[in-house]
Amino acid sequence: MSWLEALGWAGSALLVFSLLQARVLRLRVLNLIACVILAVYNGMIHVWPMMAMNIALTLINLWFIRSLLADRGDNPSYAALQVPVDDTYLQHFLEAHDRDIHSFFPGFPSPEQSARHALGRRAFLVQRGDETVGVVIARNAGRGVAQLELDYVTPRFRDFSPGDWVYRRSGLFRQQGFRKVVSPVGMVNTNHYGRVGFTRNGDAWELDV
Repeated sequence: MSWLEALGWAGSALLVFSLLQARVLRLRVLNLIACVILAVYNGMIHVWPMMAMNIALTLINLWFIRSLLADRGDNPSYAALQVPVDDTYLQHFLEAHDRDIHSFFPGFPSPEQSARHALGRRAFLVQRGDETVGVVIARNAGRGVAQLELDYVTPRFRDFSPGDWVYRRSGLFRQQGFRKVVSPVGMVNTNHYGRVGFTRNGDAWELDV
């Protein structure tokens, strides 16, 4: 196999791989790279219609990436709706995302268990327009401390900034009378809290609000 043929196969494989991505921004970036590779490949073998198509797709991807990055910082587009922990829609959302939630929060109770232990817990649906992008559930640990139990964002929105809005811009916890927010116990991979203003304290991350 020549290097040129290998280039074409690599571009095609990356194109297929990009379509498997749940995260929209990652899909667009990988698709952009694949289209650039295939545009070069088709130009080198003189397949002009395919080259033109991939150039067009490159421009489309660039437009969408620009729009997504602009929307990424559009924090006013988010809203947090407080709901009871046993709220029907919240329970449906938790059940629909149960497997993904437990891959990050292995100790989080099942939706049924969570609904039965609602006392002292506050739940918020993080919305973007009419779409639920995540859920935050916190327990009042006393002395003005909100102990997070769940801080989940759907795969589609993990390249965006709902966490930055919730913890740094919304004033959500301060409005609830809290002075400090503490990261969930037993959560897998908590390093992203550092990017939204938390500081590490032993095994936990804390944010003064």
